[in-house]
Amino acid sequence: MEAMLGIYCRHHHAPLSGPGDSTGKRLCAQCTHLLQYALQRLDNCVIGELKSCCDECDNDCYSKSMRTQINAVLDFARPRLTLRHPLLDLLQRLDRFRGRR
Repeated sequence: MEAMLGIYCRHHHAPLSGPGDSTGKRLCAQCTHLLQYALQRLDNCVIGELKSCCDECDNDCYSKSMRTQINAVLDFARPRLTLRHPLLDLLQRLDRFRGRR
């Protein structure tokens, strides 16, 4: 999620840089809030570690407004994940395949 939000934020928002960060890799406040929300929802998922991917899950963990924002991030970042983070993309594909069984 963090990698996908990084891809989304760099394209849609002005990259932030702070002390010791000359690359602009920090997330903006809006994306930081979205990442914290998503990680909190994943940590508190009632299904637990053995669940399928969130977009294939029948349980709605996200509020409607946050779900819209998360889907926008995922729709934008998934195709770009292959080039930017090939190992993460492979792991996500394996996870999606495992969830279909």
